[in-house]
Amino acid sequence: MAALFESSFATPLFFSSNANNNNSATSKSPSHDLRFHHTHTHTHSHTPSSSSPSLQPQPEQEAHPEPDSDSTRDRRRAVRVAWEKLVRWSRSWRSKNKTDVLERTKKVVVLGGGSFGTAMAAHVANRKAELEVNMLVRDPQVCFSINERHCNCKYFPDHWLPDNVVATTDAKSALLNADYCLHAVPVQFSASFLESVADYVDPSLPFISLSKGLELNTLRMMAQIIPQALRNPRQPFVALSGPSFALELMNKLPTAMVVASKDKKLANKVQQLLASSHLRISTSSDVTGVEIAGALKNVLAIAAGIVEGMNLGNNSMAALVSQGCSEIRWLATKMGAKPTTITGLSGTGDIMLTCFVNLSRNRTVGVRLGLGEKLEDILSSMNQVAEGVSTAGAVIALAQKYNVKMPVLTAVARIIDNELTPKKAVFELMSLPQVEEV
Repeated sequence: MAALFESSFATPLFFSSNANNNNSATSKSPSHDLRFHHTHTHTHSHTPSSSSPSLQPQPEQEAHPEPDSDSTRDRRRAVRVAWEKLVRWSRSWRSKNKTDVLERTKKVVVLGGGSFGTAMAAHVANRKAELEVNMLVRDPQVCFSINERHCNCKYFPDHWLPDNVVATTDAKSALLNADYCLHAVPVQFSASFLESVADYVDPSLPFISLSKGLELNTLRMMAQIIPQALRNPRQPFVALSGPSFALELMNKLPTAMVVASKDKKLANKVQQLLASSHLRISTSSDVTGVEIAGALKNVLAIAAGIVEGMNLGNNSMAALVSQGCSEIRWLATKMGAKPTTITGLSGTGDIMLTCFVNLSRNRTVGVRLGLGEKLEDILSSMNQVAEGVSTAGAVIALAQKYNVKMPVLTAVARIIDNELTPKKAVFELMSLPQVEEV
């Protein structure tokens, strides 16, 4: 990972366990020399008065190691040495892998004016004041608010956008001379949208997909949709995924994501373009794993929301999400994904965020379903797309294609199709055969 964070907010949590095998601290664990304070009991031969404090019950003193014992100092020294080595490695890596990608980038276009597209537009614009960031939006009102008020009135009315973010409804001008394209159009509408702008897309323009999901009728992921819709099988493609809420990106809170591409050099360039002091970017070659995990976690989040809405408790939530993780792994690996991808940021990381946090749109749909609301009423009241609703049916078709049993995700699809109630689904899942865990 070439794009490393500044040491001012660095935490070991963000490093992989094998990132610094050559520089790891190898100090021997010190033995614990605990010294105890002993409380001595004295026997009194006379009978004291009731007011005498000497015979009042005294609490037994606890035994503690001395704060400045040799073992404590050795432990602190070992931790300090390990941390200093980590920071030195970080600085060395950054200096060796520094590139001029950001300096050479003049224009970035963002397709779509939704919450995540807006957040990424603001993020990229903040990387360099001279960078031109064009947002191609459909809504004239959103376009006006971005250009005149420097905010997205629909999704982020209280967040100021950088001055170098401009919006347009004209695809030709937006795409002209762009160095990178961030695609933030919902999956189900992507093919038709891209077909309408294909004539303005340079064949060498790298597409960075922010969209997560599966096309319902074709079961295609964005890695197939984009080149086919643009009629260019060699269109450069990168998938961006990971646990990231648009609101927290807008607030510049520490976030980590993954860029996946079969073109390693392109993945490294996008990493350099996007990585900042508050956004860590890892690279991957497992496009299938990153995309399928990003799609399926939305369906699992609906299931987690149903558990929450039905107030089934923490035990049920843990059981359901762990079962869902297994189902995602079963299907993803059958499709050629790496198991390590499914347990990484774009898999387990994104699943944890989407299933357990109230900001998740898909989880919100599930909560309301669990409370007894009808799906049509839920969707009509939302101003953003919950991809898990349309993806659920596609997931089951994929499971059948690859002969994978997915009871939890299948139950979600049945609930969405109004063929099963949440209560009945719980009963059926709990009645499944007791089998060996795999």
